[in-house]
Amino acid sequence: MPQYSQFKAMMAITKAGLRAIFRSPSAVVFSFVFPFIFILVFGFIGDGGGVPVYKIAIDKSCDTTNVLYDSIKTSNRFKIVKYKDSAALKTDIVKGRLAGILKITKLPTDTPAYAYTLSSSTASSDKWPQVQSILSALSNKISDQRFKDRARYADADFEYIRDVNVVREYNTIDFILPGQLGFSLLSSGVFGVAFMFFGLRNTLVLKRFFATPIQRTYIILGEGLSRVIFQMLTAVVIIVVGHYLFNFTLVNGFQTFLEMLVLSFIGLMVFMGFGFIVSGLAKNDSTIPPFANLITLPQFLIGGTFFSIEAFPKWLQPISKAMPLTHLNTAMRSVAFEGQNLWDVKNEIGILLLWGVIVYAVAIKVFKWE
Repeated sequence: MPQYSQFKAMMAITKAGLRAIFRSPSAVVFSFVFPFIFILVFGFIGDGGGVPVYKIAIDKSCDTTNVLYDSIKTSNRFKIVKYKDSAALKTDIVKGRLAGILKITKLPTDTPAYAYTLSSSTASSDKWPQVQSILSALSNKISDQRFKDRARYADADFEYIRDVNVVREYNTIDFILPGQLGFSLLSSGVFGVAFMFFGLRNTLVLKRFFATPIQRTYIILGEGLSRVIFQMLTAVVIIVVGHYLFNFTLVNGFQTFLEMLVLSFIGLMVFMGFGFIVSGLAKNDSTIPPFANLITLPQFLIGGTFFSIEAFPKWLQPISKAMPLTHLNTAMRSVAFEGQNLWDVKNEIGILLLWGVIVYAVAIKVFKWE
């Protein structure tokens, strides 16, 4: 009699699980259609809307004893970032994380009294035109309200840090697509796994599995593998369509694509752990959505899906930064647009893995087979 193959049994469960997922309208909608619609919408509307806050650094020789600097400092349109070393400053300006480096210089004349310069890189070409407009408006307001006898309070002088390696435009899709991909992974991992294992337990399918020689570990691996395959296929489609239809930036091409898939896999595995917890805590299928929404909705809303967490109130930002989806979104955006590799985003990966350890430790305690 041939020996029973746990691997073949696992693959049979995986195949059946994949069929069940593709036949489930809710699984297709929440994992693929819903985030894909958002990507299409934002891809077609392009940039626009909202009141962005621009990060700027202050040059060491900047004159900070004038009204213009005070206006910039108190403006809700700017966030002044300070750096301990010039290397970090250069990295951020070259990779487009800063709108520019501001320098205000006092002139020997009264009209204008000051000149201001914003040194910016072409990687920030989506930011500096708006910054220029805001600075000009602040300067004009000062001239009109406080120095009516002067024609101009300050003149602008903008310059670029030209670098052929960073000549690229940051589009709305570069921010939205990683967030929607993260949301797809989160909803699939939590809702998909929770309903799947609760359904298997409730319909006594797990008991039928127990009547076979297959081990429990291979049951979980088989069902989990079907979810992973489906969601990774979804990730591939979302990234490819975003890149070729809406110019989503994959700065290092195929390498960046593979790195995003690795990050997607790590995030999915963490989120599936939440799904195991929900399936263990749920008493019936009507209690799954409330439990799952407690996990997914806060991350969807304040995990950096639609807006940068820096736009949130300061008291809310630590909560946002503690969420696993925030770190997944940050890592994906850093890899896709800024050209960082997986080692560069090791802190975000480390936090995701830490979440994974905690989540699966809880899942082991609450998961029920019967």
